[in-house]
Order: sequence, then structure tokens, then C-alpha cells
Amino acid sequence: MVKQLIDSRIVSTPDVCGGHPRVTGTRVRVIDIFAWHDGTKKSAEEISYEFDLQVADIHAALDYYFANVDEIKALVERDKAFVEQMKSNHISKLPKA
Repeated sequence: MVKQLIDSRIVSTPDVCGGHPRVTGTRVRVIDIFAWHDGTKKSAEEISYEFDLQVADIHAALDYYFANVDEIKALVERDKAFVEQMKSNHISKLPKA
């Protein structure tokens, strides 16, 4: 089931990108756009050019992020917990550097 989130530009589907909200028709997650915007201080126009998205997609993603910060952070924490679980279940046989 696809969940439409903001004016059809942002969707969430359980089997795509781990259910993270993303730009419709892409695998570009809302959290990624926020990270590019916040971490690199790039404008919506710069991000849209680099990733072949519309400026409105970037604004919709940022709007969604700020309206749903707790949800996004919970998804990130869920992903981190999954990685830690996988690490503990599958110990590397490579020597530590």
C-alpha cells in the first residue's frame, strides 16, 4: 500500500527504501534531502539540479521533514538498531584494523 503524504510529491511504501518517506517515483528519501540541505548548506535549487529533481520536490521533502521530525528520527533509529543487530548476528572474520 502506498501512502500519499504531501501533495503527491512525497510517498511512503513499506517495501521501498525501508518504508522511509521519499520523493515520488524515486528512491530519494526525505532524510537524504534534509541531510544534503542541512549538512552541505546547499539550496533547494542546487540539490534539485544535482539529483535531477524538481525544486518543488525538495521543498515538499523539507516541509515533510520539519512537520514530522519525530517520525523521521524514529525511522533512522530503527535502521541503526537493525544494523547493530546484523553486526552482532554476523561477526566479521576479518582482522580488526
